[in-house]
Amino acid sequence: MQTARAFCRALPFALAFVMVALAALPVFAQEKPSAAVESGKKAFDGNCAFCHGEDATGGRGPDLVRSALVAHDAGGNQIGPVILNGRPSKGMPPLHMSDAQIEEIAAFLHYRQAQGLASARLPANYALKWMLTGNAAAGKAYFNGAGKCKECHSPTGDLAHVATRNSPLDLEAMMLYPGGADHRTVTVTLPSGKTIEGPLDHLDEFTVSLHDSAGWYRSFALDQVKVSVHDPLAAHRELLDEVTQADVHNLFAYLETLK
Repeated sequence: MQTARAFCRALPFALAFVMVALAALPVFAQEKPSAAVESGKKAFDGNCAFCHGEDATGGRGPDLVRSALVAHDAGGNQIGPVILNGRPSKGMPPLHMSDAQIEEIAAFLHYRQAQGLASARLPANYALKWMLTGNAAAGKAYFNGAGKCKECHSPTGDLAHVATRNSPLDLEAMMLYPGGADHRTVTVTLPSGKTIEGPLDHLDEFTVSLHDSAGWYRSFALDQVKVSVHDPLAAHRELLDEVTQADVHNLFAYLETLK
């Protein structure tokens, strides 16, 4: 146990983030892959495996099992643009794929991430003392200052008693990656000036679709409307590019005081 704890403390921050974030997801690595995952595996093998490896753990191209972009993806919304546009500066050519193929490849990569992390899953009752290494006062200062957390959250509002309502492991997972679903909403402005708002269902280079307030599915051509997307998790994703390991430990220590 001492060796496992020492190993966990020594993990690179990026890997530690992925481990904790996926710890809150259902474990389905042992279940039979869905039809979408199977189809995604075939598409991946034919188009991506020669660079990223048959198991997506890397080769000439980077490891996608530990990719932050894949972890942030919802239904191909992050993976799709990379596939369609490529990354010429890094030697990746653009690939012409349908929306269905992209969604299936995304399903396969999400399955591989959960499958790869299942064996490294931390127990739900992992001792708080091994996680509580930060400074609560510094975490509070970060919450109210550089982290800009207070712009969306309140210790007496949505975060009141958050440390009582969640286990330490769940709390840290929520802090780093608050939910894997796509929570984006969209406002579509028609040529008449009328606006339609609702949860975003799909957005690509040509169309946008949503469910309106009455529950009806609506789809529009992008060249005929104006579109404004609101992503409540955008600030969290942007913060991951700036937050330091010390910031994470300090912020977690502060949240643990909100009993």
